[in-house]
Parts: sequence; C-alpha cells; structure tokens
Amino acid sequence: MAKKIAACVARKGGRTFFVGGCVRDRIAGIENKDIDIEIHGIYPKDLALILDKLGKRTEMGASFGIFGLKGYDLDIAMPRKEEATGRGHKDFEVYVDPFLGTRKAAMRRDFTMNALMEDVLTGEILDHFGGIEDLKCKVLRHVNDDTFAEDPLRVLRAAQFAARFEFAVAEETINLAKTMDLGALAKERVFEELKKALQKAQKPSIFFEVMKQMNQLSVWFPELEQLMGVMQNPKYHPEGDVWNHTMLVLDRAAGMKNEAENPVGFMLAALTHDFGKVLTTCEVDGSIRSWKHETEGIPMIRRFLERITNETKLIKYVLNMDALHMKPNMMFYQKAKKKTTNRMFDQAEDPQGLILLAKADHQGRESAPSYEEAEEFLKLRLEYFKKIMEKPYVMGADLVKAGLKPGPEFSEYLEFAHKLRLAGVEKDKALAQTLAYAEKCRGGEE
Repeated sequence: MAKKIAACVARKGGRTFFVGGCVRDRIAGIENKDIDIEIHGIYPKDLALILDKLGKRTEMGASFGIFGLKGYDLDIAMPRKEEATGRGHKDFEVYVDPFLGTRKAAMRRDFTMNALMEDVLTGEILDHFGGIEDLKCKVLRHVNDDTFAEDPLRVLRAAQFAARFEFAVAEETINLAKTMDLGALAKERVFEELKKALQKAQKPSIFFEVMKQMNQLSVWFPELEQLMGVMQNPKYHPEGDVWNHTMLVLDRAAGMKNEAENPVGFMLAALTHDFGKVLTTCEVDGSIRSWKHETEGIPMIRRFLERITNETKLIKYVLNMDALHMKPNMMFYQKAKKKTTNRMFDQAEDPQGLILLAKADHQGRESAPSYEEAEEFLKLRLEYFKKIMEKPYVMGADLVKAGLKPGPEFSEYLEFAHKLRLAGVEKDKALAQTLAYAEKCRGGEE
C-alpha cells in the first residue's frame, strides 16, 4: 500500500518516504512491522483525495496531518512544525507544512538514527544528520539541541533506546539531558518508556545506568537512587552494593520474563525486590544484615509503583511477589515439608514466577553458585502443589449439605478446610474434620 500511495503522490509532484524506526531497523537488520511514511510536496487536501480513492481514510486532527487507511497497519503523516507551549510532553502547537523540506522535517526527530528517510519508490536514503554512521558505531546521538530539549520525554527515550539496542549515548546528548526537567511528564508516558525497556531489552539495566549518567533518577526513580551505597554481606554479594545487585538481577530476569504469568509485573518485581534493604541494612557483630527487608520494603515499593502506574492488578502482583521473594530459596535450604511449600505457592499470585524471581535473585551476583538443585526441588514441589489443587475440596455447599447454616463463621470453617487441603488431606476426611471443628467452635460459643 505504501508504494501505491507513493505512486499517486508522485503523479501530483510529491515524494513519499519511509521514516523513523522502520528505516533504522531495516538498515540494522532488525524486523519491524510498524511502518511510517511521510508525504512531502503536496497539500493535505490532495493527500486526502488520494487516500479516499485507495480505501477508508482515518485522520488524527486536521492540524496534525496524520492519516491512516482502515485495514492497513500504516501511519501516514505530513511534515509538520512543532512549537513548545509548556513543560509537558504534549505541550506543543503543531502546524502542517508540506513544503518544509526533508532536512527541516528530519530535524524534529529525536535521534540521528531515527531521522533517516528512505524514498518509497527509489529506495534512496536521506541521511541529513549522520544517522547511518551512528548506527554503525552504536551511538545514540540527538539531532538538534533546541528541538530535543523541548520534549523532556526524550530523556527517557534515550535511556530505553540505549537499553534496547545496547548503544552508548553520545556525551553531548548526556550533557543536554542533564539540563532537562522531567517533573511535568505524565506518569503514563514515563511508564510506557519504562515498559519498553523492561520488555524489549536483553539488558534493561542499561536503561537505569543511562538515567544515572544523566542525573535523572531522582524525579521518577528516587528509590533506585537510594540503593547506591547500601552495602551487602560480601560473602554472599561480592558484586557490591544493592544497586549493583539489582541491576544484575534485572538482567537475569529479562531472560526469564516470558515464562512468568505477567512479564511486566515480573520485571518490576525484580527491579524493586530489595528496596527494603535501604530501611533495614545494618551491621551486627561485624556482619551486614538486612532482616525482614522483603516485608519492610513493601510501603516503599507501593509508593514507587503508584508514582508510575494506576494499574491496581499490576501493583498487587508486584507487591505479592516481592513480599515472598525470599521464601523459595529458604524452603530449599531448609528442605521444607510439602505442606509448607504448598502454603507458599498458595500465597503467591504467580507460583511459577516466584520461582523464577528467586532464581534471578540468586544469580544476580558475581560468581553465583549453581541453581540447578534448588530449581529442581522447587519445580517438583510446584507440580505437587498443582496436583493437590486439582483434587476435589471442601466448599461452602458441602457444609450446607452437611447441615450447617450459612453465616459469618463460614469463612473461618472454609479457611480451616483450606488448610487441610494444602496439607494434602482428601476431601472426605477434610469434610469430617471441618464439621468436627465447626461443632467445637459452636460448642465453645455455647
């Protein structure tokens, strides 16, 4: 469809270019299904007529000059000027200018690698700002001081691109980013950039390392900044402070995230799991300890999560995983009984993800010992837990059928029955024991 549009535009005297990520990724040999084209040299009304002949046109506001065709995954735009009107990411006045010229149109792009343009019909690459060389050298460099500084979201985009492509950020871009204020950004936009880094990067730690280089952790990620300098017992953590450990855990978790029920939540749990060490780390008899950091850190983790997202289910998942993250390895070392591991998995929002988090935590240190034995133990226990949970169990209807009248005490009876279920007691025996327990409770009330 892009070539059909380009041919029609050419007949009107204009040119059509692939722009942005699709050009960058084609040159870099990376698959990209998001296709963006930009139309130069014809008026918006003429482009609208062309699109109407080719399909059902959609439009995002007349001033934006952004079109689409229903049924095609294709963004169609016209060159436009943007003038900042405030501090936020959306505080811009936008004007369409079809005759702006390719250089000025590319100048509004964020980075040189994203400012590349490719003629749809001829394949000619327009590289006004050295994007191809920066791609070859794996350097992320901003296009223009003035246009870059107008949009503070570009600081986060620099960090997530650096993480996704494992590029170094040019010194001049780092220095410019240090001067920019991120305080007016909407949390939704910040979270989108963070999610891209957590989901698409093999080494998401680069995102935070770049934010650190830019001195830009304090507004949105102050809890991470506080991890720096919080020391750990060198016997177990030769990698150094909690920041170093967290970055290693995050990169380990990146290779496991797709095995978790909630990949984004899993990555956030890896990121936040040791926040509590800021509050609990102390030296006892010459040894560094962080007792109860997994629970003491929960309010701190909640504040962080609520700063970046309103997704209550996601927040619940992360808090649950972090509160439990120490238990799997503890269960292995103690060779805990099956009913104990059953209780742990029952508490977990994502039992499989909990094992993976414990594994990432274990491996997130220098010269970590093998995790094979622990993983095998935990996987076998998880299989046992799943089999237990598949069996028939005592429900409220069973208690009513046995003659108990529904009431507020039912929740206590069902909780007792659930404990028996986790202990592996068969339904018939569990029902009899629950009824006996209920009789005892009622007798005590009398």
